[in-house]
Amino acid sequence: MLVAALVSATAQAPTEDKGFEIAKNLEIFANVYKNLHLNYVDDVDPGKTMKTAIDAMLASMDPYTNYYAESDMEDVKMQVLGQYGGIGSLIHQEGDSVYIAEPYEGLPADQAGVKIGDRIVAVNGESTRGKTTSDVSAAMRGQAGTKLVLRLERGGKEFDVDITRAEIRLPNVSFSGMVAGNIGYVRLDEFTQDAAKNVRDAFKQLKQNNPDMRGFILDLRGNGGGLMGEAVDIVNIWVKSNELVVETKGKVASKNIKSRTRFTPEDLNIPLAVLINGASASASEIVSGSLQDLDRAVIIGNRSYGKGLVQNILPMPYNSQMKVTVSKYFIPSGRCIQAIDYKNRDAQGRATKVPDSLKTAFQTRNGRTVYDGFGIEPDVEVDHEESSLLAVALYNRFHFFNYAKKFAQQHPTVAPAGQFQITDDIWQDFVSYLSDKTYDYTTYTENIISDLRKVAEEENYMDNLKQQIDQLEKTYKDAKKEDLNRNRKEISLLLADAILLHYYHRKGCIEASLSFDPDVLKAVEILSDPAEYKKILKK
Repeated sequence: MLVAALVSATAQAPTEDKGFEIAKNLEIFANVYKNLHLNYVDDVDPGKTMKTAIDAMLASMDPYTNYYAESDMEDVKMQVLGQYGGIGSLIHQEGDSVYIAEPYEGLPADQAGVKIGDRIVAVNGESTRGKTTSDVSAAMRGQAGTKLVLRLERGGKEFDVDITRAEIRLPNVSFSGMVAGNIGYVRLDEFTQDAAKNVRDAFKQLKQNNPDMRGFILDLRGNGGGLMGEAVDIVNIWVKSNELVVETKGKVASKNIKSRTRFTPEDLNIPLAVLINGASASASEIVSGSLQDLDRAVIIGNRSYGKGLVQNILPMPYNSQMKVTVSKYFIPSGRCIQAIDYKNRDAQGRATKVPDSLKTAFQTRNGRTVYDGFGIEPDVEVDHEESSLLAVALYNRFHFFNYAKKFAQQHPTVAPAGQFQITDDIWQDFVSYLSDKTYDYTTYTENIISDLRKVAEEENYMDNLKQQIDQLEKTYKDAKKEDLNRNRKEISLLLADAILLHYYHRKGCIEASLSFDPDVLKAVEILSDPAEYKKILKK
């Protein structure tokens, strides 16, 4: 934390003294480092010590300002381009073992026949027993074109799979299709390179194949952002050229830019809905916020994350890089949606949310009131049921995952993704599968009963209340046995998702979810009612 303290002291110095303060503190730091190297009782790892100091200094800024050593360049490439060298598969850890969680469709792991649920026994002859997912992932990544041997276990049998690593570029558009017959839908997962082209191409293809398309849904839920230029060009699909989308303002004047649309739009009139949630951030908020400010789309879902900061990647010596927050961005109404104030922290040094008293009202083009300081607030908020504690317990214990693996081994095919359902037979088979499995979970009711027993003992009422509390506890435990059936709808949807992943990859899971997704259903409802759509966008 030494460097962080020095930087903090420097930041408080008067402007005219900053040059001296910087030089003084750099000299102090160099001497601290030198004295550690010469005098510390144990050997000091220069690279590790310096990385610790740099990370501590940057931790006093914001979570988006980071230093990347040469060894981290694959992570940088993944963040910016959605690209890395590897086999194209998600993995997860269960106990001491690491399993294939999802081989991406059409990529090397999938092409080599790797399946969901395969246990990774060894990578290039080195056992994975006791290793973390980070360790195994690092071992599987590498330069495109190099060979990799995975030893896998499936159904109790071990076998080797030879895979050639490739330059993995994940698709930023994970699904496009039609919902409710005449409403187009595209899900964008990341604003990586070519995101705008891919969204535009998907939109054009849907219009071409469905001439009667009467509305369009852009799904940005869970999209944490990416390249600002891609966000501007996506807005341009439905907004005329030379329209201001976002303006950045920071310390370095040369980095302050006004980004405008620059192409001929695809469609200026089609009713448009954008879906957002608490994990929609940065570039997602530029798209949803600017379309809201320009009254070009109805925003549906839940309030977005609130990241109004812009980062640049700067080259550093020895093939390292630094990602630095250089400015804040402002969308067409003039508002900045940054929700966390990283400059002014509380007494414990924690960054806090912008207080309501400092939030300012702005106007959309039609005169609707919107606010800065807390992300993008949807025009239409959709309530979502919280996941049950039972469902969370089943998920965390990998029971959906493991049952789906067993199911896929026993059923070569299933109904199309949009038609597949958990039948009574499948449900009963799942219940039977769980009969000898552990998935403990403690409900709020159990906690209350437990607290009641403790308080009764502390206040000496237990002799009078023990029988009633024991009966209450027994009645509750009997009722808890019905939790599976009580939560059957929610659990069936999660189970269907886990099963469909084996047969239709991620696209199939998305397609299946569209028929019951509350945000999508609300968007379809509004886009199918021109009067309601126009009413929302009016002052």
